[in-house]
Amino acid sequence: MAVTLIVPTTLRMFTEHRSELTLDGNTVGEVIDALADEYPDTRKVLYGEDGRLREFINVFVGADNIRDLNGYDTPVKEGDEIMLIPAIAGGSGDTVDDVRESVLGDRLGEKLTNDEIKRYSRHLLLKEIGVKGQRRLKAAKVLIVGMGGLGAPLVQYLAAAGVGTLGLIDFDEVEESNLQRQVIHGSRDIGRPKVASAKDSIKQINPLVKVETYNMRLTAENAVELISQYDVVADASDNYQTRYLVNDACVLLGKPDVFGAMYQFEGQASVYYAKEGPCYRCMYPAPPPAGLVPSCAMGGVVGVLPGMIGTVQANEVIKLIVGGGKLLTGRLVMFDAWRMRWRELKIRKDPRCPICGETPTITELEEYDYEDFCGIKTREAEDETVEGIEPKELKRRIDAGEKITVVDVREPHERAIAKFPDAIVIPIGQLARRQDELDPSADTVFVCKEGKRSILAVRTLREAGYKGAAYNLAGGTNAWSREVDSSFPQY
Repeated sequence: MAVTLIVPTTLRMFTEHRSELTLDGNTVGEVIDALADEYPDTRKVLYGEDGRLREFINVFVGADNIRDLNGYDTPVKEGDEIMLIPAIAGGSGDTVDDVRESVLGDRLGEKLTNDEIKRYSRHLLLKEIGVKGQRRLKAAKVLIVGMGGLGAPLVQYLAAAGVGTLGLIDFDEVEESNLQRQVIHGSRDIGRPKVASAKDSIKQINPLVKVETYNMRLTAENAVELISQYDVVADASDNYQTRYLVNDACVLLGKPDVFGAMYQFEGQASVYYAKEGPCYRCMYPAPPPAGLVPSCAMGGVVGVLPGMIGTVQANEVIKLIVGGGKLLTGRLVMFDAWRMRWRELKIRKDPRCPICGETPTITELEEYDYEDFCGIKTREAEDETVEGIEPKELKRRIDAGEKITVVDVREPHERAIAKFPDAIVIPIGQLARRQDELDPSADTVFVCKEGKRSILAVRTLREAGYKGAAYNLAGGTNAWSREVDSSFPQY
């Protein structure tokens, strides 16, 4: 019988960019097998060497995870909808009603001044917040991890809401490409630390808010000490090792982790709070292999999406502080901005979870290697085996007429920005089956935006058995623009 399979953005390069597929099968397993048969390139992405579906991918039938049903034997009927939900880098919840305790307990801020009453009057008119809720907001301390796309709207609305102390941690500087979505920064802030730029903007929004800035990276060595000073943590980071680190620190300290993630047109939000429900590891026991899921810098993101997801996070933070409302604990909301569609999925606590389960094995952050867990070290070691060629050297060899093939592995919409001269086009997802189009007697150079996907392309080709010499263009087309041809646009 025919069912609909929803393909997430991160996997669409392997399904000819189709977002929905109609496949036949009587069980979830049969449908997934049908997908792999129709699109063979998805098999390596979906399945590990043991033949099992990779742990960073969840499969839902309707609103239920097949882990909570009958796994791959879960029956499906005509018209059912199956969703593949990969990590992009949220058991209870069912019994939470509108009256719930604030994470601050009985702690209140000082009495509101007349100026504060005027500023926050629209909150005070809400019986769910009122004077007591506003005083809780005034007393609260919230740490925002990441001052990029998600962190920008998140911190703006928390500042406007009157959260007493906001902690901002980020080690990056403002770049021009950030301004399309990171609306807390402006053109004059280019080159400044993001935390400094954000602090200035917050003071313009609400000078009554205290802002603490940490221009550094969150690590296993400083996470517990830093997070312990705050009531709530909002995760607006953009990499898997930080997400697992924030989650683990929050579990060990009993803090709620208000989660948000996004890629291209899709976003996710949840509240991972081990005291009341599942944690991030319950949803994603393992991250995707390093380099498999591209970042927003490589895949892009529509500018308004961070605003949608960041404000959802801000809303959850406010409910945690004020008390009341139904939290996203045990629930993951997904938003597709292109199709303007919201979905809600259930998440249940995993008794086998290594940090919040019945027999936890992670008890000390400093003893846990997050880079190794997320495959960073393995990827770096593998990347070192891929030989790069510098842009100027490639230009010299092309001008000298040497026998060389340039392969552009960028997406079609990237090539619409600018075509790389004299390059043939083969998407990464097609390299294995199209390797016969390459001449193994010639040196082959792979080109992408930043020189990261091109490394993945070389590794993919080698694993497929290609014997010719293969290189990646170091730094990608952006480096080519800086060092060889300034007319080639950077993006």
